[in-house]
Amino acid sequence: MAGGGTGGHVIPALAVARELHGRGHEVFFVGTSRGLEAKLVPAEGFELHRIEIGGLARVGMKQTVRTLAQLPVTTLRCAGLIGQRRVAGVFSMGGYAAGPPVMAAILRRVPVIVMEPNAVPGFTNRVIGRFVRRALIAFPETARYFPPGRTEVTGLPVREEFFRIPARTRGETLNLLVTGGSQGSRNLNNAGRQSWPLFRKAGMKVRIVHQSGPSGFEPLAAEFAACGLEGEVVPFIADMPAAFAAADLVVCRSGAGAVSELAAAGKPSVLVPFPFAAGDHQARNAEALERGGAARLVPDADLTGETLFGAVAELAGEKGRLERMAEAARRFARPGAARRAAELMEEAAGT
Repeated sequence: MAGGGTGGHVIPALAVARELHGRGHEVFFVGTSRGLEAKLVPAEGFELHRIEIGGLARVGMKQTVRTLAQLPVTTLRCAGLIGQRRVAGVFSMGGYAAGPPVMAAILRRVPVIVMEPNAVPGFTNRVIGRFVRRALIAFPETARYFPPGRTEVTGLPVREEFFRIPARTRGETLNLLVTGGSQGSRNLNNAGRQSWPLFRKAGMKVRIVHQSGPSGFEPLAAEFAACGLEGEVVPFIADMPAAFAAADLVVCRSGAGAVSELAAAGKPSVLVPFPFAAGDHQARNAEALERGGAARLVPDADLTGETLFGAVAELAGEKGRLERMAEAARRFARPGAARRAAELMEEAAGT
């Protein structure tokens, strides 16, 4: 299993690893000591073989030189590991940590299957795309980045609880969920703060649950408590499927994990892409959902309390709009992604 750095790379790979392990296969990860894999992979009971490698995309000259020096040595070490462990197949989620093991697998003619959950592939998957056995994608338009006939739309592994969320009939009060992820988003927090007086002035019946992240939570929560609206500001939501189930509309970033969860849950959304995501992939993800009628895209540069309030008020004000968006979101859902990835790994490895 190759790929690390962020939860978006590690968590889906763990889902596939669990599926492969359950089918009786020996599974181990290759990653770095500083990525999230160093914490999550051992906690799941899987072996992590640590390598030294840095990024190449959007890094300074010093880091680029260091990575280029590390790349051949680390790739050769990964090639030795592949031979030593008699590796039958490599599964990659991309990211800089995936570069050496995937290149080593290609050199040793070991089949590689990649999962690319974004509308536009990351740097590593774009570089090695023509060499992969199969590319598992979430958006049909991503197929153009890989050789014809080698892609399959599987989506991203998503917790089963999201798929079990029933369709929601909106009541008199709009239930609005705002989340910038586990660490929060300063821009979403500021726009939320600015929007509260506008909701109050408009007399809109709304209940807001806002996940702020730990930084700046206390003053934001105090300000919300004083604004007179129903709801709460919380630093972290442990049970996100339950929060989605209670929401009529979700305001969030548009990383691969977020849009996959929205699709699985069938939730309409206002998407605010993180503007510094590699390859601007969050914007491409949001555009795909907006084209499909499942979301409204608000660029981060345009995000204010007024634009946030305006988008929510417009979507909520049109009879049946949120329900139609919910149906459109579910059309992007792809259950069984981890199972299908494991099946294709077995097929590629000849097991």
